[in-house]
Amino acid sequence: MTNTTKPYDVIYAGNYTKDTIITPTEVRYVDGGAVNYAAHAAVRLGAKTAVVTRLAREDQRMIDALTRAGVDCYPEYTPSSTLMTLEYKTRDVDQRTLSVKATAGTITPGQLAGLQAKAVVVGPSLRGEVELAFFQAMRQRAGMVVGIDVQGFVRVLRGESLVYEPWDEMGAVLGCVDIVKSDAVEAEFLTGETDIYRAARRYASYGPTEIVLTHRDGVLIHADGVDHDYRFFPGSVIGRSGRGDTCLGTYAAMRITQPPAKAGRWAAAVTSLKLEKLGPFDRTLAEVEAFLGEHYGG
Repeated sequence: MTNTTKPYDVIYAGNYTKDTIITPTEVRYVDGGAVNYAAHAAVRLGAKTAVVTRLAREDQRMIDALTRAGVDCYPEYTPSSTLMTLEYKTRDVDQRTLSVKATAGTITPGQLAGLQAKAVVVGPSLRGEVELAFFQAMRQRAGMVVGIDVQGFVRVLRGESLVYEPWDEMGAVLGCVDIVKSDAVEAEFLTGETDIYRAARRYASYGPTEIVLTHRDGVLIHADGVDHDYRFFPGSVIGRSGRGDTCLGTYAAMRITQPPAKAGRWAAAVTSLKLEKLGPFDRTLAEVEAFLGEHYGG
């Protein structure tokens, strides 16, 4: 149990991943994981940010980088980090093959004991990293917004391959959360809807009031029955890995003080800039504000 009275805006919970990224032109090794991408974006926007994660001690550099950026980290050290390979066989950044050689295990409610925040956002990489009991425990914490990225629940490890499989606990988990993040491929698989607007409404039918749905060209924010659409405007897309994590991380951080439409605008701007570079978001607040003014009307 962690004993601290420090209040956070957002806690990001999920395993660090040691990523091997293969493209038609190169192979790169990157410190990944939803919490890594999300927390870097949030803290640069001024949010009081914490990370709860699991990783091997040999990958302490990720914790050190977050700490230098101003993020408080609460790691649990494990025999191995989650080892993931992301292969892009073509230049279509939405088409990729994922495999995992080892995992860091399961995030438990006890890892957040003693921590206080306005929101907790859960970003696992594969099924089993966070379980239903975690969300049931978070739902009991009065006044705390709960967010989830569905990617870690639709992906199931079979051998070393990550494959999509039906998610039997989807209704139970989504009934415990406020914000759901999905991409268009996951949305079609889980809801059966090819139309992102219908897919967002299907997600909302389980109980969440806000849906963040990314697609090739941008992000749809569906909040309290209203749709808000924002395009991405990246100069390049070499930083595709971590796109959704950055988008949800930004949305949750800005949502603390902004309504859904404005939080969505910030999420689109930060994600656009992140797409231009491999690794976590590292631009300044001034750059984001300028980008907002240029592409989203301020």
